[in-house]
Amino acid sequence: MQPQPKRERTIGYVVSTWPRLSQTFVLNEILSLEERGLDLRIFSAKDPTEQLVNAKVADVRAPVFYLAFHGRYSKIFFGNLRIASRQPGRYLKTLAHALGYGRRDILRRFFQAGYLAEQLRRDSVAHLHAHFATAPATVAMFTHELTGVPFTFTAHARDIYSDTQPELLRAEMKRARSVVTVTEYNRRHLRQIDPSLNGKVRCIDSIFDFSGFDFQWPRVSGLAAPLILSVARLVEKKGLEDLILAADILRWQGQRFRMQIIGDGHLRQVLDNKIAALGLEEHVTLSGAQTHEEVKLAYGRAHVFALPCVVAADGDRDGLPNVLIEAMASGVPVVSTTVVGIPELIESERHGLLVPPGEPRALANALERLLADASLRDRLARAARARIEERFSSERIAERLMSLFFPSEEGSSVGIHRVH
Repeated sequence: MQPQPKRERTIGYVVSTWPRLSQTFVLNEILSLEERGLDLRIFSAKDPTEQLVNAKVADVRAPVFYLAFHGRYSKIFFGNLRIASRQPGRYLKTLAHALGYGRRDILRRFFQAGYLAEQLRRDSVAHLHAHFATAPATVAMFTHELTGVPFTFTAHARDIYSDTQPELLRAEMKRARSVVTVTEYNRRHLRQIDPSLNGKVRCIDSIFDFSGFDFQWPRVSGLAAPLILSVARLVEKKGLEDLILAADILRWQGQRFRMQIIGDGHLRQVLDNKIAALGLEEHVTLSGAQTHEEVKLAYGRAHVFALPCVVAADGDRDGLPNVLIEAMASGVPVVSTTVVGIPELIESERHGLLVPPGEPRALANALERLLADASLRDRLARAARARIEERFSSERIAERLMSLFFPSEEGSSVGIHRVH
């Protein structure tokens, strides 16, 4: 029987946009916590704009509240007015903190926090957890200052490497009860920003839902050329230009293959032009964004998965790409690069193949090895699935998160510290 939620255990999740197709890890986390009896609220800093939605969003019980200004100016104004009238000193102190950054976007987040604070007063939320150090964590921080409700946040990748100024990130980390991130690489970076954190930054894996990711081996074979699959937003840090150059090398080597890249982004035209310039139209297909269900089917058709991540010119980079975990769970041997936290997940030659970033020829050589050697594909795929099953236990990860939300329960069933 499902445990009944307790009002004093209500958690507010602050996210950038709900729902967001590329943020399956947030959806999995929310569903896993709801399965364990937590009562959740979702607060979205932006209104959704995507037409494609993960089907599992329908399983979420938590009500969703939107904090975006469009269509809510009067609600935000009067919410802030009520908070200011009840606690003028605290309101003015927090406003001064926001003004101190000298940025209009930070001030907007303060007013969103005032609106959220009014909602929390009615809803008895005991704790806030934000995903990303950008708007969500900033809104949670100001809400904490306005209400005293404690908050934690999960730092991912671009949010801490290029989007959040160090002064603001330090303030968020200082005021947060705990900070979560998914790799030791990220944790070292955050400790460099503020060496005084004293163990506040915890490394906790994202929750992975294994349903629908059945290990399929051997791969379907036939007359068609083997499929190299990539699933990624079409942005610089995914290294897709290198992947297309690697495809050109494979073509000139006489290798039979097809390449499908699923995803969308601002580099779509750039990649289309490169495919055309190299004459790869019969080999490489840009399929655009697809539903999560369609992506799962694509894993089932693929012989190799490739994601050659790089550090972008503006410092943007991945933390630990969720699609690598999905491919490994599906039995697709993976090729990636040695950047950021990827080597923490994949030991090269054991769970997949890793090459240096920005080296298309090394990437092509790794892809050629896998396409030519079924026994190597089999060995890597089986080891990768075992690695994923061992590391991504949703029960243990959820317990670790709950121990951060409710530290007074440390030592009980939610206080286990066994994850990564």
